[in-house]
Amino acid sequence: MPPVLTDKRILLASNSPRRRELLGMILPEYSVPESVDIEECYPADLAADDVPSYLSRLKAGPYLSILDERDILITADTVVIVDGHILGKPKDHADACLMLGMLSGRTHTVVTGVTISDINDSYTFSESTEVTFENLEDFEIEEYVLRYRPYDKAGAYGIQEYIGAIGIKEIKGSFYNVMGLPVGALYRHLRRFIKARDFS
Repeated sequence: MPPVLTDKRILLASNSPRRRELLGMILPEYSVPESVDIEECYPADLAADDVPSYLSRLKAGPYLSILDERDILITADTVVIVDGHILGKPKDHADACLMLGMLSGRTHTVVTGVTISDINDSYTFSESTEVTFENLEDFEIEEYVLRYRPYDKAGAYGIQEYIGAIGIKEIKGSFYNVMGLPVGALYRHLRRFIKARDFS
């Protein structure tokens, strides 16, 4: 662990097993606070690529009162954007197949917003990745949805799963961002955040 983090307690407020796994790649020690239900609503006129940053800040709110002086809280939100429209988590099998059909043979953008907070301040950044799919056959989409049930994933897919292995043609940007957490950028921003406050 970087020396700047040794006297800090890092908290990841997320139910996502993928985010927990990814954070563990750069921080071997962190805690997950008890989950708080948050209605993920955002203003209708908010630009699509600003939504994940807005939601990451919204997710941080309920946890700020539990932080002490050495705590650093991380919250995040990921969206899939195609034609300027956000694809959220699919409601059911048909919805997941419909989303993947929309992504087939096309390029879309995955944006993750991350908010880093302590008891005094917070900082938000976002990371964007362009993902291009091959033309997907109907049976490939059907098999993926049946096997993996991607109902907890924005855009109805996990890049690390079958559909990513056989269907993704090109990625411009961070692979891990598409999984749900841009760990390289987070590592750098986290160090800067802590250093700035230690010397303030």
